[in-house]
This record gives sequence, structure tokens and C-alpha cells, in this order.
Amino acid sequence: MRTEKFGEKVYFFACILYNNGMHYEVLSEELTRRMERERKEGTFRSFAFEESGALRRKDNPHDGATVWRPAFVRDIDKIMNCPYYNRYADKTQVFSFYRNDDITRRGQHVQYVSRIARTIGAALHLNCDLIEAIALGHDIGHTPFGHAGERYLSELYYAHTGRYFSHNIHSVRVLDTVFPLNISLQTLSGIASHDGELELSEYRPAPLADFAVFDAQIESCYRDAANVRKLVPCTLEGCAVRISDIIAYLGKDRQDAQRVKLLGGEEFAAGAIGSINAEIVNNLTVNIIENSYGKGYIKLDEAHFAALQQAKREDYELIYRNEAVERELRESVRPMTEELYEKLLRDLNEGRADSPLFRHHIAYLNKPYYKRSVPYEETERNQIVVDYIASMTDDYFVDLYEYLFPHGKYKIRFKTYFG
Repeated sequence: MRTEKFGEKVYFFACILYNNGMHYEVLSEELTRRMERERKEGTFRSFAFEESGALRRKDNPHDGATVWRPAFVRDIDKIMNCPYYNRYADKTQVFSFYRNDDITRRGQHVQYVSRIARTIGAALHLNCDLIEAIALGHDIGHTPFGHAGERYLSELYYAHTGRYFSHNIHSVRVLDTVFPLNISLQTLSGIASHDGELELSEYRPAPLADFAVFDAQIESCYRDAANVRKLVPCTLEGCAVRISDIIAYLGKDRQDAQRVKLLGGEEFAAGAIGSINAEIVNNLTVNIIENSYGKGYIKLDEAHFAALQQAKREDYELIYRNEAVERELRESVRPMTEELYEKLLRDLNEGRADSPLFRHHIAYLNKPYYKRSVPYEETERNQIVVDYIASMTDDYFVDLYEYLFPHGKYKIRFKTYFG
């Protein structure tokens, strides 16, 4: 048994100690016995979202739940078969300029989020199909080159339209408009409000009445970027994904930073949650289950929440705001994004049918099985350009730039296995 003091309170939690000093917490004996008993007797309290409450924009009989294919399983299938799902595999998570298969890409990240959130959801008797749908779709609208690529695209979009780009909101657009997949409101709400940059010690859902309220929330985020962080998931499942997004990247990004030798001799402090990925995932998951079981909210205790915040600050200081990483992106990806944006917008305004914007993007979305009430090419022109750039993988972005600007001054030099 281990104890730690935080403020005036002392927290007790069991852990397994290994010779190398790492610790892995386990659930308290009291909660373990309670969970086993309630599971056996079927007396546990469930806060799972009921499948019958799933709301869709269109009352399409084909999308109706069946005994073998419930509502949120349908959402999972729709998301995984969305053409942009494949593109997760070549989108940056944190480290852009490495040809190294051992570094996490965005496709792996969404799987980590799904796995962690489903572990929490299963322990708390939540709807794990809804959790998986939210987790697998939460980053499908992300740009190439990670959050830096997102910032650069938002700057350009705002300069032209006075509107902001956010990958959270664009993920909803991809699944709801770019591809009109008739995804449920509950899944889309969890995706829109998954903001993994804003940590909370307690997550409580805010139920949504209908799509009209949701659409107003989404529109407010285009007009004011600060509104993205005000979004709250409408289900407890969405709350589980939101905290799991942080858990999934907190230690994994450290692992990748060490793998690419970014940190030099810097070390991460070991707090209540540990310092390496395996400890962080285990200990935060255990603490959430310990503090949330049988309750209508997701909660971390004060000691673990403080350690999570400290670990996140360290990640920002040592990884995300690393000047070497920022400089590489700023000096190449930023001007390349601007040149691509302006060139593609000109092609669209001039109706250049030979442009990749028409051949690779608009034509791709005009397949007859994507039934739309308004033809895609009637979309506002800056939005079309934003849709196209956001859809790109890192490699496609680089290849397109070289295709459109064969004598361009900017070039990305990747660090290879042997370089």
C-alpha cells in the first residue's frame, strides 16, 4: 500500500512496485469486491447511453438499429469505411519530419484513445460501441503536420473569411457534410467536444436536445475559436473519450520524443501517475475507475489530476514548444501551406478543370452514392480549399507542393533511419 499527501489530504492507493522503481496502481480491494459482486448479481448502476436514444438527421430505414447491428455499431462501420479513415495512417501525430515506423502516427493515436476509453467504459458499464465510434472518428478531420498544420490552415482561412478552422469541428464536417453519412448526434457531439488540450478533474455530460442546438454550437466555433473549448460532450461516453485522448498522448509523445532523441539529457518528473507511458496509462485509468464507479461523471482525485497537469506542462515545455521542432515547421510547412492555399483558390476561381483540386478532390466527392441536398461544388470556395488541404496526408501535401511548384523554394527534408 502506498500513500501520498496532497495539501491537507492523504490519499491511499495500492500499487505493485518493481525493482526499477516503476509503480502500477491497482483498484482497491473494496471496489474490486463490489464490482465483482454487482457484475455477478446484475445490480450495478449503469449510466450508459441507451441505443434507442440515438438521433440521426435523416430517418433512413437502412440506418435503423437491428438486433445484430445496434445504432452505434453502425456509426463505427460508417466511420471506418469513410474514405478519409485510411488517411489517418500518414498524418502526423507530433513528429512530422521522420521516416520511422516506430513513431506514432494519428491512426495509432485514435486506436490508443479507443482502447483506453473502452477499458474505462467497460469498467463503468458505459456503452462501449458509442465510445469506439467517438474515438475512431475524433481526429478524422485533422490536417497534415499535426497541430502546426492546423494553426497555419486556420490563419489562412480566417484571413480570407473571418472564420476559424478547428480539427474537432472539421471532423464533424467530414462525417456529417463532406461525406453525408447520417452519423448519430451522440457520436458527433463526442467528436466535436473531445478537446484533449483542456484537462479537467471532473467531466459531466451536458445532454443535447436535437440537431438544431448542436448546429448552433458548431457554427459558433467557426465564428469564435474560443467556443471550441466550451463544448461539453452530451454523453458520459463522450466524457470518457475526452479524458482518454489526454491519457493516450501524454506518455506516448514522451516515448516518441525519446525515440527521436529530441530531449537530450532532459528527464520527466515522476509524480502520482508515474513518468513513462505504461505507468501513466495504467495509473490514470485505475484512478478514474476508482473515483467514477457508480457515478454519473468521470473524475480524477486531486493528486492524480495535479500530476496530470504537471506532466502536460512538461510535455509542452520539452516537446510541443521545442524551438527546433517549431522552427522546422514554421520555415517549411507554413509557407508551403500558404502557397498551396492561394494557388488552389485561384484554380477554383478560374475553373481550371485540370487542377488537382478538381481531379483529386471535387470529382472524388461527386460520386453518385454520396447523396447531397446541395452539390458539393456549390460550397463556399474557401471552404472547398480548406476541405481539400485538411484531407491531405503529409506525403500527399509534399507531393502536391512539388507538383504545383516544381521549382518552389521550400522543401521538406525527412530524417531517415540512416540519415
